[in-house]
Amino acid sequence: MHALSGDSPCQLSPTWRALGVGWLVCLLCVGAAPAALAQAPEQPEIATGLQHKTEVVRAHWAVAAAHPLATQAGYDILQAGGSAVDAAVAVQMVLGLVEPQSSGLGGGALLLHSQGTQVEAFDGRETAPATASEDLFLNAQGQPLLFYQAVVGGRAVGTPGVLRMLALAHARHGQLPWARLFEPAIRLAQQGFAISPRLHAQLKADAYLRLDPVARAYFYQAHGAPHPVGHVLRNPALAALLQRIATEGPQAFYTGEVAQAMVRKVQQHPSNPGRLSLQDLAQYQALEREPVCFAHLAMQRRYRICGFPPPSSGTLAIGQILGLLQHTAVSDTPLRDGLPTPEWLHAYSEASRLAYADRAQYVADPAFVAAPGGDWRHMLKPTYLRERAALIGPTRMPQVTYGNPVRDEHTQYAPSPVQPEYGTSHLSIVDGQGRAVAMTTTIESAFGARQMVHGFLLNNELTDFTFVPRDVQGRPVANRVEPRKRPRSSMSPLLVFDQDTGALVMSLGSPGGEMIIHFTAKVLLGVLHWGLSPQQAVDLPNFGNLGGPMVLETQRFSAASVEALRARGGDVQTRDLTSGTQILQRQTREGRAVWVGASDPRREGVVMGQ
Repeated sequence: MHALSGDSPCQLSPTWRALGVGWLVCLLCVGAAPAALAQAPEQPEIATGLQHKTEVVRAHWAVAAAHPLATQAGYDILQAGGSAVDAAVAVQMVLGLVEPQSSGLGGGALLLHSQGTQVEAFDGRETAPATASEDLFLNAQGQPLLFYQAVVGGRAVGTPGVLRMLALAHARHGQLPWARLFEPAIRLAQQGFAISPRLHAQLKADAYLRLDPVARAYFYQAHGAPHPVGHVLRNPALAALLQRIATEGPQAFYTGEVAQAMVRKVQQHPSNPGRLSLQDLAQYQALEREPVCFAHLAMQRRYRICGFPPPSSGTLAIGQILGLLQHTAVSDTPLRDGLPTPEWLHAYSEASRLAYADRAQYVADPAFVAAPGGDWRHMLKPTYLRERAALIGPTRMPQVTYGNPVRDEHTQYAPSPVQPEYGTSHLSIVDGQGRAVAMTTTIESAFGARQMVHGFLLNNELTDFTFVPRDVQGRPVANRVEPRKRPRSSMSPLLVFDQDTGALVMSLGSPGGEMIIHFTAKVLLGVLHWGLSPQQAVDLPNFGNLGGPMVLETQRFSAASVEALRARGGDVQTRDLTSGTQILQRQTREGRAVWVGASDPRREGVVMGQ
């Protein structure tokens, strides 16, 4: 069996791609390469078809989430007088039950909150155990593990952060009692919910979840097949845990019996134990960070776009891509017949390669890695982006390297090698008092580490660290594993404001691993630059470049467009690109302000409001 096929040095056969080892084979072929040799992304969750969606218009408040039952929970909390943060807690608890492949108590999240013009960033990213070391994902020969060798079991489990983060945000902005927010999820866990076609398909396709006896007993029938679509799935273990958290607070999760069960599951895994400890859980702290905001001009209107700082790379990469495009000579008509033109896609692809090269070089947990010049906003300076944009020409750049946002400052780090990044769900909420939430939440790979405890799944978030900690010269990689460090993320929750009036314009974000950056950027461009409605922008075909080939959503672009891109020297690949974007936009219709919501047709989310 040959791993490599085709003309590209890192184009893999379907068999090897299915094993999840594409990134490693590339490393073995070319050495610990920078992001320029990225393989086209395998998506975190399989495609399960398109559902026709129509925009939802509401006057006062709205919630957009990845599953109808989760959206309903948020709706009920807002209707009861809850705040946007209250609704986010309720939505997350239900998502962990009905969409367990994407997020839950065992994972982490990044939450943006706005009240007026004030924006806050609450960091619930997982952390590496205190005993973790940079060789965590190397085998006895010093070579990186295959991806699923690292994922399945206890090795990649980081300290979960979502619950501590939500408690912190609720302490600041909650209106309803903490216990009230858990009622929808407790009721659904006790009474059961119908397995959706999407969850059934994910369960059927997954090769590893059945290996955990607890998960197998819950998700699968005795003969090994997943429960059918419509089967009512009850989770009394999770219901009991949620009731304890509702009554006792987060300490019911981070200490005591539940914490002990998590540690046992991780440390005593029979083939792939990890290092999570009781001390890691007890000492975890959610953080409040200063958001990254940047000015952006589109269609003669000035915007202030706010998102998460590192350890998230999303806002910086999106800001760079948008800024680079504004300094690039490209057609004034980026859409033709409703689709991005090859000329525009080429410019976008090249801008993305430049942004991802900087991402691979500089971005990591700021407690361990300093920003260029001491401020991440140096990476978004118009003068720097204008200089980088000058590298973009009519044909593909043969090679892309990182830039120097601060002149005469030299980095000590090696570029981060390529590897997969998976997972996530997103929710956007605005309440009747003008408060807004954009929250992206994750357990990383679909079904995380495939380890179930007390009715929830543990994350495999540590695989978002770079497996290869140093280059051949011994220089460290910024995003290598270190004790108590938070792995780099692509999660990109955004809040967009009118810069002149300060009014909130949008709350948005998407799941999708590293492609989150592109899924979110596409919607921003569609709404702000191309004048599309939120649903039209979400419905557009997906595209993006992680530093290697340009990847287009399968069967959504014409053969002529693909060939026109290839004529510019680029490798072009087509894939299912399963975004799950949720967006709420403030518009004026018939003389009154309304919220217009859209949910991605590629997943099962809905928008509700009043």
